[in-house]
Amino acid sequence: MIEVPHYSSAGAKRDANFALPADYFDGTVNEPVLHQAVKVYLNNQRQGTHMTKSRSFVSGGNQKPWKQKGTGRARQGSIRSPQWRGGGVVFGPTPRDYRTDIPRKVRQLARKSALNARAREGALHVVERLAFRTPKTAQLAGLLGSLGLDGRKALVLTAGHNPNAYLSGRNLPSVEVMAYPEASAYDILWSEAVVVEEGALTGVMPEPLAEETEAERTEKAERKRRPAAAKPAAKAKTPKAAKPAAKAKAAKKTTAKKAADKPAKKPAPKKKGSK
Repeated sequence: MIEVPHYSSAGAKRDANFALPADYFDGTVNEPVLHQAVKVYLNNQRQGTHMTKSRSFVSGGNQKPWKQKGTGRARQGSIRSPQWRGGGVVFGPTPRDYRTDIPRKVRQLARKSALNARAREGALHVVERLAFRTPKTAQLAGLLGSLGLDGRKALVLTAGHNPNAYLSGRNLPSVEVMAYPEASAYDILWSEAVVVEEGALTGVMPEPLAEETEAERTEKAERKRRPAAAKPAAKAKTPKAAKPAAKAKAAKKTTAKKAADKPAKKPAPKKKGSK
């Protein structure tokens, strides 16, 4: 029977260790199966969109660079042959699907071996409960700090779907939070330490969290009532300076000159028969 450290929800270490289920944590690690599972996982992450141009895709080279005989040089058929600079690539990668299948029982055995490997190394920690009423990154970071996992890659496995815990760890670059059944062998081997909620191992789902106390509600209400920081006063606009008298006189002269330059209106022609 393998025993691992047991912690409270706040990160305080319990006196007694937690005994892992013997039917699953038997201490055996199947390394060939682990290698196969990791290889399949990495293969399935590849997009397979890489491509190089062969001589049929390279533009140019539609004629012989020189005649076949008489030059003393080696015969050449195209400047886009693979031996030429700027020519095509021989046996280069082309788009393909790297998807690889793995039997379900092999995948389960690899996951079991990964968990046993972390348990044998002492890198598996059990927490009574991940109690998050709201997403709080500081709370999760403080919990991992009390477990001695600061700066280490940690995988946090919850008992069931816990969106508040997931959102709390989303902003931590070295922390991954997911449900216990969703963790793969690669996820477990990626982490340096695994933190498991107790309900995930015992099968007993934690009860819903109690409602907020009156003190917490009062504190939230006071926080909302606090006025926002006053914005800096806008700079007063300086009135535009009045135009000097010289500019006004110049404008009057210009107007008078334009009026003088206009041609006088011609008198309207008299109608026939009028005196």
